[in-house]
Amino acid sequence: MSKTYKHICHGTCSKSVTITYNDDHIIEDVKFEYGCPGNTLGVSLLAKGRKLEEVRDILKGTRCGGKPTSCPDQLALGIEEILNNN
Repeated sequence: MSKTYKHICHGTCSKSVTITYNDDHIIEDVKFEYGCPGNTLGVSLLAKGRKLEEVRDILKGTRCGGKPTSCPDQLALGIEEILNNN
């Protein structure tokens, strides 16, 4: 069964990221609201089919220029919220 979680982004051009995943923690879809279209689409495509934990571990701490966060980092934080609530 698919589940959907919406993370509100902070400190990025993206306003939110919606993560759809299944009971096996496999990501089925990722959609960013705003942000750099090519980058967010690329991150979304790379995340599809991977486990939540794997994507979190890869993307957590990614920075955008001088910002302390990024759209990929916000995806990782959203995944952490999912994992902490299960």
